Amino acid sequence: MTSDRIERDIVIAATPRRVWDIVTRAEHLGTWFADSAAEIDLRPGGALTLTWKEYGVSHGVVETVEPHTTFAFRWAVDDRRPGDGNSTRVVFTLTPDGDGTRLRVVETGFAALAGGPERQATHLEQNTEGWRLELDELRAYAESVAA
Repeated sequence: MTSDRIERDIVIAATPRRVWDIVTRAEHLGTWFADSAAEIDLRPGGALTLTWKEYGVSHGVVETVEPHTTFAFRWAVDDRRPGDGNSTRVVFTLTPDGDGTRLRVVETGFAALAGGPERQATHLEQNTEGWRLELDELRAYAESVAA
């Protein structure tokens, strides 16, 4: 049975308001997360598009928007729109931590991906490494623009 969850917490030397902007605004998402472009309609049901030079386009749907505290979206593991069997859910939770922000990212839904346990495990492994890299980039980016 493939694990169904990735969890990572980081502390960022920036305010929750600043970190919120960095995880929810296209001009920031296209810098620290995607490497080519990002588009986001920041409302439940809104579209999210992330573009990478190497990996192409990932389509998502915004699910939760609670300013400065919680942002969640569902994104596809292929180039289609997210749906049953091809998507996982990502939740960003922001809480004040001293003068900074604790950012918790939880991605779930790997066990429901179509294609069987091997494909599920591959996506889990790739995204586990991806979040490690991307959240380090997010922290460095947030702290450089917040300074």
